[in-house]
Amino acid sequence: MTVLILGLLIFLGVHSTRIVAEGWRGATIGRVGEGTWKAVYSVLSIAGFVLIVWGFGLAREAPVLLWNPPVWTRHLAALLLVPAFVLLVAAYVPGNSIKARLHHPMVLGVKTWALAHLIANRWLAGALVFATFLLWAVFSFRAARARDRAAGKVYPPGRLGPTLVTVVLGIVLWAVFAMWAHGWLIGVRPFGR
Repeated sequence: MTVLILGLLIFLGVHSTRIVAEGWRGATIGRVGEGTWKAVYSVLSIAGFVLIVWGFGLAREAPVLLWNPPVWTRHLAALLLVPAFVLLVAAYVPGNSIKARLHHPMVLGVKTWALAHLIANRWLAGALVFATFLLWAVFSFRAARARDRAAGKVYPPGRLGPTLVTVVLGIVLWAVFAMWAHGWLIGVRPFGR
């Protein structure tokens, strides 16, 4: 569990600089340059992610059962992941109404993803990963909205075409991941077998 916790601390620690140290972040970027900041940020993020994956794999070798969730929690999780994928896509499709309305759809997608997995997960390692990501997403969204208000940021209105592309692409990606990629990458098939 130590490797998993270390990975979470590094990955979410790096991703929390805008939550807890916005001034320090800006000063550091000003001192070392944006390119250096992004390079160090990327290396630490990748290292943290690798440790999370490795630590999670190690924890699965000797799993600690927390509870035995009813089958319906898997179905609820699968349903919650549809908007999570749509929100993730909304962060990248320009001009969509979802981003125009919610402003930070990726963080909301992470929040929804973590909540869905927390509901259906029965192992300690999973609860640790998903609870920490959920907590991070709550604080990240709050900090991002506060920065927007302080800067007086106004988001352009969304358009129907990009919004439809966002929704359709999000649903297609969810289907591919749920029906095939989740089992291949994670080893758990959300819909049986």
